[in-house]
Amino acid sequence: MNDSDAGAGHAAPRKRADARRNERALLDAAAAVFVTSGVEAPIRDIAAKAGVGTATIYRHFPTRADLIIAVYRHQIEALAEAGPALLATGPTPHAALGRWIDLFVDFLVTKHGLAAVLHSDDAGFDTLHAYFLDRLVPVCAQLLEAAAAAGEIRSDLDAYELMRGVGNLCIGVENNPRYDARRLVELLIAGLRRPH
Repeated sequence: MNDSDAGAGHAAPRKRADARRNERALLDAAAAVFVTSGVEAPIRDIAAKAGVGTATIYRHFPTRADLIIAVYRHQIEALAEAGPALLATGPTPHAALGRWIDLFVDFLVTKHGLAAVLHSDDAGFDTLHAYFLDRLVPVCAQLLEAAAAAGEIRSDLDAYELMRGVGNLCIGVENNPRYDARRLVELLIAGLRRPH
């Protein structure tokens, strides 16, 4: 640290917090645009939704792939944080599991098109997929364990299998307006309940 940094000790943390908030807002806007227009949406649409100029987006994310990866990671983190919060505030562990699975379905819908964009960089996609599994499988397992401990669901459920099943139910949803993946996922989660 040089002398010119010494006086900035109090302003720097606030600026970093502001920058993080601004980046989160930008990533939320990008995710919303990706849901409606896909990952190939024009950067100007994302900038308009975020209320910033396109130069701001390029300053944070020099390439489209950088932006897509950042959105994907941002959504994974939000989903990872949601699990414990839902358990703490939900009426029952099964209800928390159901709400988290709803958020997971939303996440799966927003990432359609991601694989095609990153297909040219298999190592990058593998890294993202590993990050996805490392962050979210334990959260799903925690929700399943809490619901099983409460006697609401069977105790032999595997988090990875459940997430994989939900993901498979979501395949093709963007190509068929008559297919309601969310309804089938709701039936799946309802079917986890133990008979009373």
